[in-house]
Amino acid sequence: MSNLRVQALHVHPVKSVAGTALDEASVEPWGLAGDRRWAVVDSGGAVVTQRQQPRLALARARPAGADRIELSAPGMADLVVEVPGPASPEPVALFGKKVETVVAAGAAATWFSAYLGVPARLVHLDDPAVRRPVDPDYALPGETVSLADAYPVLITTAASLDALNSLIARGDHPAEGPLPMNRFRPNVVVSGAEAWAEDGWRRIAVGDAEFRGVRECGRCIVTTTDQETAERGREPLVTLARHRRIGKSLAFGRHLVPVRTGTVRVGDEVRVLE
Repeated sequence: MSNLRVQALHVHPVKSVAGTALDEASVEPWGLAGDRRWAVVDSGGAVVTQRQQPRLALARARPAGADRIELSAPGMADLVVEVPGPASPEPVALFGKKVETVVAAGAAATWFSAYLGVPARLVHLDDPAVRRPVDPDYALPGETVSLADAYPVLITTAASLDALNSLIARGDHPAEGPLPMNRFRPNVVVSGAEAWAEDGWRRIAVGDAEFRGVRECGRCIVTTTDQETAERGREPLVTLARHRRIGKSLAFGRHLVPVRTGTVRVGDEVRVLE
């Protein structure tokens, strides 16, 4: 029997807002159920992330039933937001490409505008089956993704984080380590693997679901943001640039695309099929 097990599961209902740990999750073709189906957009209709607004890390979004989420943030009253009803889609810009979404009720706009100190609205991806295709350079026909950066599921391993933290400890900014896993905002965390083993996972099975390994996850400035304070440092990008450059990517974790849906649970065996 494999020693690889699911150590943790996370969804991030609102893109770039703090995630929620789960004991189990349903795998849909475009990602874990409820993951990154909402996003904050600015007055020009561009999606806002921690790249522009590090304080998004301090806001939280929790599933509150099948059709609503609950928002909380420092200095703000909690707010329950319902999934918008049928409406004309409104295009928003995500990494320069248009994605059709539905705007949430005005209370959500008021809430995020007050918290961030700039005009903002909350939008919902109403139909992930058709709204946004996976990068065609890596996709199979018909594969789609939520409002995640690029691919439906992100997997990391505990051993790779340990190895990275060891490198940071011997590097130029040791005081910034050790880093917690939430810097990397994964969906699935695996224990029992060797460090960097996930780089070679081309196909894996977890619980009832099966996934195709697509490519390494290239990391950005969000990983330098302390998810508890919203303060930025230099790590892990300095260390990744020195030790984990794969092509143009500073790599940590692996992108997956579901090829069979199902349920995954903490403690499930992870089977490397290819």
